[in-house]
Amino acid sequence: MSHLSRRKFISNVGLAVGGLSVSSFFTASDFANLVPDMKLAYSAITWGGNDVQAIKDISGLGFKGIQLRSNVVKDYGTKPGEIKALLEQYKLNLPMFSSGNANINTGNDQAVIDSHVANATFVKALGGSNIQVTNSSRPKVGDPTTEDLVKFGKLINEIGKRTQDIGVQTNYHNHMGQLGQKPEEVKIILDNCDNKNVLFLLDIAHYFQGGGDPVTAFNTYHDRIHTLHLKDVHPAAAGDSRAYTFVELGQGKVDLPAFFKALDKLKFKGWGVVELDAVPDKEKTPVQCGNITKTYLESLKIKV
Repeated sequence: MSHLSRRKFISNVGLAVGGLSVSSFFTASDFANLVPDMKLAYSAITWGGNDVQAIKDISGLGFKGIQLRSNVVKDYGTKPGEIKALLEQYKLNLPMFSSGNANINTGNDQAVIDSHVANATFVKALGGSNIQVTNSSRPKVGDPTTEDLVKFGKLINEIGKRTQDIGVQTNYHNHMGQLGQKPEEVKIILDNCDNKNVLFLLDIAHYFQGGGDPVTAFNTYHDRIHTLHLKDVHPAAAGDSRAYTFVELGQGKVDLPAFFKALDKLKFKGWGVVELDAVPDKEKTPVQCGNITKTYLESLKIKV
């Protein structure tokens, strides 16, 4: 409750003692959580490959799920049961798995498709049912051609068909520096893959940095979104060669209150995965960053 709400509560309790009902002085909004049906997870990327520690820490923070990355396949590809047991021990779901790049113009589309089907098989063994695909096919200079955006849409559509066969959903993840950096590019990609085969993982910070409005994106594509990347970003400090820096929720430029209100309005029931690519301040730990984000979410009445 806000300070004002606390004062109102104390005052109303006093009136209740005199025979009046406390409930008559409150509305549902005084107690309601924002986006109550959204399930919250946290991405292991912040832990830089130490996935076992990430599982322990994310569970300790109170999140209900974790997003693992394809690097985990290197150590556990032949023994997925070990990771599955850890997820069960720490009571974490696996709402999304980062399957890596699905690049066009490699000369071997089949190899690209097969690599993601293999990752999907691994995810299935962990008890998961969703993978995300990205790409590194953006030209170094200038914008991609419509032809390449269409080609990418068709490639991930084929991946989606194949993963559907084993009970795993493919999701396209918009991303800076990739095909789909700009909102108009995202539209072309999604228009060229079937929404049964490819859902949309909306990353709100990447979409914002690419020149789009996350609220508009959610309102446009909400029927196609299973998972969101909840992320924040602010401009680089003076002298920093990067154009932007990802930060904890509430520390950047994304209008998160407006976005969460949009989710609430349309009663979003999917997963929101908090993602922080790296610790923005080297004096902090991943857990400290997680606590900053958790405190911010709770300040908005979003229950972790």
